[in-house]
Amino acid sequence: MKKDIYVVGAVIIENEKILCAQRGPTKALPYKWEFPGGKIEKDESPQEALQREIKEEMHCKVEIGEQIDYTVYEYDFGIVHLTTFYCKLMEGKPSLTEHASIKWLSPNELSSLDWAPADIPTIEKLSKVFLAK
Repeated sequence: MKKDIYVVGAVIIENEKILCAQRGPTKALPYKWEFPGGKIEKDESPQEALQREIKEEMHCKVEIGEQIDYTVYEYDFGIVHLTTFYCKLMEGKPSLTEHASIKWLSPNELSSLDWAPADIPTIEKLSKVFLAK
């Protein structure tokens, strides 16, 4: 039986661009793009986990806004439950610690990257939201 893995992702928006992070070569799903974040620890809320992960991975602080999506995707290594949130950069600039690369893209450019499958429903929602503006 596959393990359930609960994770959070930050859709960090600045100047109408969204932060995209490319997974490193030694990670599961190497070189796939994702929204930065990580696993929810025991006794942590999704928002607390996201604050902690962004601070650890990106060396910056975000304000967490409303939830965008909740996706369940079955990979070879387990079943990922991904919750994504709108985030605003409050302190610092994102830096590379665990990711191979980061990019700031406009919503209509997101689909040009090779995303981890669990992140794709969030991208589709973001495209609809920004098209509606």
